[in-house]
Amino acid sequence: MAGGGRGLEACAARLAFSRLLPIMRALTLGVITRMNREYDIEEVSRQCRLPVDTIRYYQRLRLLHPPRRAGRRARYDDSHLERLGRIRSMAERGFSLPAIAEMLAGEAAKKRDERLEAALVREASAPRYSSEELARQADLPRTLLGALERAGLVGGEVAPKSARLYSESDLEVARRAAKLLRYGFPLPRLLALAVRHDRAVRQTIDEAIDLFDEYVRKAGLGESGEPEAVAEAFRELLPAVTLLVAHHFQRVLIHRALQRLQKSGTKRELELAKREAARTRLGLRWS
Repeated sequence: MAGGGRGLEACAARLAFSRLLPIMRALTLGVITRMNREYDIEEVSRQCRLPVDTIRYYQRLRLLHPPRRAGRRARYDDSHLERLGRIRSMAERGFSLPAIAEMLAGEAAKKRDERLEAALVREASAPRYSSEELARQADLPRTLLGALERAGLVGGEVAPKSARLYSESDLEVARRAAKLLRYGFPLPRLLALAVRHDRAVRQTIDEAIDLFDEYVRKAGLGESGEPEAVAEAFRELLPAVTLLVAHHFQRVLIHRALQRLQKSGTKRELELAKREAARTRLGLRWS
């Protein structure tokens, strides 16, 4: 019975570890995350029915984007499978590789334009929620949302008559916040932690804006008479900086959690946590 109890505890620890990681990332970063399944090149070869040498040849021709590197191993995901399927289909229809490259480049440019247009439309027509509607749909206590508002931890747009309106992305983050409460975390400690994090982030952001102001806006782009150049630099840098911050947060979170388990957890808990951490990779969808 004692061994069975330890097994259940280890299983529960693994489940909690795997569930809390995406919740903490979404709450801290305010971005939508997703997990991608990964494959080695042999599995890609089997699934796509293409020789390994052919896949590598497509990479050299830049028909296929590079895989993620994990040490000496190349890790492919579903986007590689999809692209190889497109290449194979075109080749079977008699298109040459240069023609395929040109068509794929055109498709990529079209998709970028479509995604930008879709993002703008979504933002323009995104439903807006009052505080009461947000709390109800997110299954979040209204008193908690009020405390978050008073502490300056939630955004929302100030509408006429001083009412706050929230977007679809605000609702998604609120739903993930509600999940934290279901794990039994004490609300006062969660709020105190959130306030400390918010203050540290604001200080870091202010320094980052100073850097952008000094080395981008005032370093020639702003003086060129083309404000669009500064806007374009901002659009390009924002996703890059967000990814850097997200990656650092996840890496430090996992490393510190494993250190804690190494000191106070069981060997089995540590093994399960390491296995879960090895499978966990941050993915961001920017829109």
